[in-house]
Formats: sequence, C-alpha cells, structure tokens
Amino acid sequence: MKYTHLLLDLDGTVTDSMIGITRSVQYALKHFGIEVNDLNILRPFIGPPLKDSFKEYYNFTEEQASLAALKYHEYFSSKGIFENAVYPGIKDFLQKQKEENKKVLLATSKPEPLAKQILDHFELSSLFDFIGGATFDDSRSEKKDVIQYVIESNNLINRTKECIMIGDRRHDIEGAKANHISSIGVLYGYGSREELLNADADYIVNDLQELYKILI
Repeated sequence: MKYTHLLLDLDGTVTDSMIGITRSVQYALKHFGIEVNDLNILRPFIGPPLKDSFKEYYNFTEEQASLAALKYHEYFSSKGIFENAVYPGIKDFLQKQKEENKKVLLATSKPEPLAKQILDHFELSSLFDFIGGATFDDSRSEKKDVIQYVIESNNLINRTKECIMIGDRRHDIEGAKANHISSIGVLYGYGSREELLNADADYIVNDLQELYKILI
C-alpha cells in the first residue's frame, strides 16, 4: 500500500533526546528524595506519556505524578530541551518524502509547544506539514489521542489507506491500532524488537534505509 500521510513520533524517531529527557527525570525524582546516578536506568521514560511513566516505574500517585511532571518541565524547558540531537539521515529522509509529495505529520506525546520549539531549533519545522502533540493540561496526553487529533486536524477521511504511524515504542503502535491505521516500529530508537512485536507492529525496521524501502 502506498501511504500518502506519514505520522512520525519525535523522541527516539526524529531526535535522540535521551540526555535531555533522562536528566529532566533525574531532576524531578531528586525533588522526592530519589537519587538516580545512572541515566540509563531512566531510558524507559523516553516516548511514553510522562505522568504514566512516573506512576509505572516509581508507583507515584496521581498527585505525585503531576508534581513530578512540573519539576521535570522546570529542568526540561531551560536545559533539557536542547540536550538533544537529530538522528543522522533524518533530514534527508524527510526531504525525500516531501519531494515525493507525501504529507509529513508529527504526532508526539511531548507538549506541542515544546515539540515546535525543538523542530524550530533543529531547522526541521519546514519539513513537517503539521505538528501535533500533547497538551500541558493533560486533556490530550495518550498517544492514541494525539494520533486522533492529528488525523482529525488534517481531515484524513480515508485514514486506513492514507496513513501510517512511525515510532520506536509500543505506545506508537498501540495508538495507531486504536485509530485503525498501519504502523512501523523503528529499532534505532528506544523500543526493543520484542516490545514492538508484542504491540503487533505491521512492520519493524532497523534503520532509515529499511524504512524508506517500505514507504516506496
């Protein structure tokens, strides 16, 4: 099937945001007296909705998770947002999709204003036809809700035939399935093959070259 609208995740798919995200989580946990010295322990926070991760990995209550998210953004908005790098080859990949008249849409669990700021910083905004993300007030935080928002905002009536979601975590795959669109899991990010298989991704690729082959 030839997909005309590509929905892309941000963290772990377009940019390698490991340092910025994990340092922001480290900062937030320190507020609760939790010291984490090895940032690799916090890698599971990359991708999923932030509050969900605090609840899942540290058994935080809703109130604690909300406060942790606020502390996270204290660090992230000033420092963590730019402790980040674009994956090699991503810019060329996006440019090729535009040259082939495909619509490239961002669908991220990161708050939309921050996503826009990151894409502007890395001079990628012009390569996206739409930038969709979560809200700060949690009215839109789950990946399935972000994907639905992107689809509805772009009036994609034939979503099953037109759209495919590309991301590195199970939330991207599950969010795609909830919206009845196809999905591709990428292994250069932070999800494992097992995670993507268990989420039932339609395709799994190792790198951008394999991803490009599927899309053509």
